[in-house]
Amino acid sequence: MKNVPKLLDTLRERFQIKSDAALARELDIVPAQISKLRGGATLGPSVILRIHEHLGMPVKEIRELAA
Repeated sequence: MKNVPKLLDTLRERFQIKSDAALARELDIVPAQISKLRGGATLGPSVILRIHEHLGMPVKEIRELAA
């Protein structure tokens, strides 16, 4: 998944989240994890599930945006 930063930007825009720190709080993960994802870390199943559960985005759409 090469477009994880695009996914993060889409989440922030769509759900009107002002910062990566606020996104981390929404997803109940540490801000450093968002930073690592922006830096090229792999989007794992646990983060995909958190996005789905906390923001209601379908898993298929998450994967498509991050692909």
